[in-house]
Amino acid sequence: MSYSQFTSIGKVKEAFGLKTQEGGRFIPEVAKIEPSTTLTAYLAESLPLAASASEKARSEGIIYPVLLEVRRILNRQISLFSGEDFTVDESVGLNGICDFLLSRSPEVLEIEAPVIVIVEAKKADLRTGFGQCIAEMVAAQRFNLAKHNPLSIVYGAISSGTQWRFLKLEGDIVTIDLADYPLPPVDEILGMLVWMMENGG
Repeated sequence: MSYSQFTSIGKVKEAFGLKTQEGGRFIPEVAKIEPSTTLTAYLAESLPLAASASEKARSEGIIYPVLLEVRRILNRQISLFSGEDFTVDESVGLNGICDFLLSRSPEVLEIEAPVIVIVEAKKADLRTGFGQCIAEMVAAQRFNLAKHNPLSIVYGAISSGTQWRFLKLEGDIVTIDLADYPLPPVDEILGMLVWMMENGG
């Protein structure tokens, strides 16, 4: 059993007694953040290749550089983990590998609380990632609590690299923004991710 067993929203809701609410944007209209020349140049090279490639290529070629830019914008006071084991409670399936995880701790050798944002990478249909992403958000919520750094809100994102969907977990309520946010442009996605890191909790 692992995060990947949660193949639907219904399955994860039943497992953890969650409620969902679907709707519009829950992130306020935040300022767009101009990307660095490094990220701009990198995406100019990687987007044409990664956008039609495998999930791994999208993860490495688009999503990881964007999350790395979020870390740079926040003066490297947060940590970014990619493909790390995040086992919180194996008995209920909260174990396995997270695609990406952002923590408000600057420590980079191991995952430290508070975990704020979980990002799940998908190749095509983003809806297939909802169950797994929500399970990982529940794990982050429990991890933070166990580490005596509880947060009232944990955020999640599901991304193909060129499309992003956002979620938030507050208590036992999962809010799902039904809109797809495109990349490019990257400035709005950066603004939203930075806002999550600064306002999660």
